[in-house]
Amino acid sequence: MADRKATNKYYPPDWDPSKGSINTYVGQHPLRDRARKLDQGILIVRFELPYNIWCNGCNNPIGMGVRYNAEKKKIGNYYSTPVLSFRMKCHLCDNWFEIQTDPKNAAYIVTAGARKKVEDFEAADNETLEIDTPEEFERRANDKFARLEHVQKDALNAKSGATVLTRLQQLNDRQWSDPYALSQKLRKEFR
Repeated sequence: MADRKATNKYYPPDWDPSKGSINTYVGQHPLRDRARKLDQGILIVRFELPYNIWCNGCNNPIGMGVRYNAEKKKIGNYYSTPVLSFRMKCHLCDNWFEIQTDPKNAAYIVTAGARKKVEDFEAADNETLEIDTPEEFERRANDKFARLEHVQKDALNAKSGATVLTRLQQLNDRQWSDPYALSQKLRKEFR
């Protein structure tokens, strides 16, 4: 249905196909205002920040997912993959900052005008699982006693690491495992 909406175009009465496309006849680029710097190799695109950053101009944090009209420019190649630069203006001040693609590491790098907000955390603080080192994994694979100790330690951690809400839910499940018998017992007390 949506594909039919864009098919209608206005053709001026003095235009004929020998004069070229409608855009050349009117004197506009098909990308309109987004292509105003195309002669410099810059295309205006909508760019969404891939992570939290700090603006160096106003020292304010800018959150991940904030969208900007960025100037996209090809600055090089990594083998056959283009390395792109996105230059945008902070919405809180007049500072410009630049983010580049890093095809080698499949990431984005802040190159100028801002800095990446470093968010280090410990796995124990966030109640998440810690990933074993390769040496620990290898030791457990070869030593059966180490594997047994690890299984017992995991079971103990699972019991102690259960959140309050999980423990309450387990208690509720145990108490109401047979709702008919509990309801019958409750009715006997009140009769």
